[in-house]
Amino acid sequence: MIAPAVLAVLAVILAVLGPTLLRRMSWLERSPRIGITAWQTLSVSIVLAVLLAGSSLAIPAIPWTINLADWIRTCAMALLAQYSTPGGAVVSATGAAAASAILVRVAYCLAADRAIAARNRKVQLDALALIARPHLRYDALVVDHPAAAVYCLPGRVRQVVLTSAALSALDHNQLLAVLAHERAHLRGRHDLILAAADALQHAFPRVPAFRTARRELGRLVEMLADDSAARHSDRTTVATALVRLAEHGLTPAAALGAGGESAPSRVRRLISPTRPLGAGKTTVAALAMGLLIALPLFLAIAPASAAGTMDPCPEDEQSLTM
Repeated sequence: MIAPAVLAVLAVILAVLGPTLLRRMSWLERSPRIGITAWQTLSVSIVLAVLLAGSSLAIPAIPWTINLADWIRTCAMALLAQYSTPGGAVVSATGAAAASAILVRVAYCLAADRAIAARNRKVQLDALALIARPHLRYDALVVDHPAAAVYCLPGRVRQVVLTSAALSALDHNQLLAVLAHERAHLRGRHDLILAAADALQHAFPRVPAFRTARRELGRLVEMLADDSAARHSDRTTVATALVRLAEHGLTPAAALGAGGESAPSRVRRLISPTRPLGAGKTTVAALAMGLLIALPLFLAIAPASAAGTMDPCPEDEQSLTM
């Protein structure tokens, strides 16, 4: 029973300390792609630790062996010993129920969120079919609205939408910059990144780590799109366009917009760029994320490795007397 307890403690430590440590790492903003991966890795590691803790309660430690016959015999004996007593059966059933409940809840929240997002996008697309007009020069739809906004609708039918006020507020180069920003969202399927974070946040609303991860991922996907736009336009142009769009903050549900609450920090980042991460720091970050995923797996299989050094089949009383 040591492995489940260690895995549960690991999940708590990651949930409590992980977000604080990641938020203090300013270098994540220098490479938003690595930052996104880091927050996703932390979230996956927390869920994986809890799932493996439940699974470890449900399934006893089976020693590793290359002999299939011995492994099957040992597995059957270990399961029989685990479930033959009322206490062992209750503990095992509790672990299996907990692991299954977590999987079902995450899957349900993901499916429900995707269904709501699809419904909201359909409502938006139906409305755009009635009120929007195509802008051939910018390959986007234009909606008459007094607030300046540029946003995209992801999904199977992808659309970039401009308001008439945005056409008036932004010059040609600024429009090209924000359009490149929105197309980066569509090309990178950033909606799926945020959908997974939303599902974890909704599945575990009382776990602050998942709320923080969702907020930080929202900022980082916008920074990633900013960097893509800055490769087509200069950074000052992108920053100026963000300032003008951030004054209104109009982004419909199920859409990704260039403005938003994170715009001020993104503008500062664009105006005062820092050096990108070098190969060395990128390699270190990749190794750290790999270890973060591997740690729960190692803690889960360690008892099986230890059991492999012991005799899994004690002799019965008759053999002992002979």
